[in-house]
Amino acid sequence: MINGLTLTSQNPFWPYFIISVLLILTGLYCITVTRNLVRVLIGMELMTKGVTLILTASGFLSGNTGLSQALIVTLIVVEVVVISVAAGVVIGHFRTSGSLDTRTINSLNG
Repeated sequence: MINGLTLTSQNPFWPYFIISVLLILTGLYCITVTRNLVRVLIGMELMTKGVTLILTASGFLSGNTGLSQALIVTLIVVEVVVISVAAGVVIGHFRTSGSLDTRTINSLNG
């Protein structure tokens, strides 16, 4: 029992937790295994969506939906900025080298 809530198999939190962990692990796998920069961006998106899902489920479970919604909106804003900057770096790298392979990144000149 945590804060008056029992965590049992009948609780609706566990399927969301399992799906979010799978999303985070899939994104981490995408980032660490691939050599393609676009797949790295997709892995980052998957990890962020997993964190968003677990924030939503935990906010519903704890009853603090307002706090979880504020955190999710903040996370979405930060995610958009990070992905926009990363996509700009990927496009700039593709224009200079003609490849999306991570092994071709030697130096990033502005």
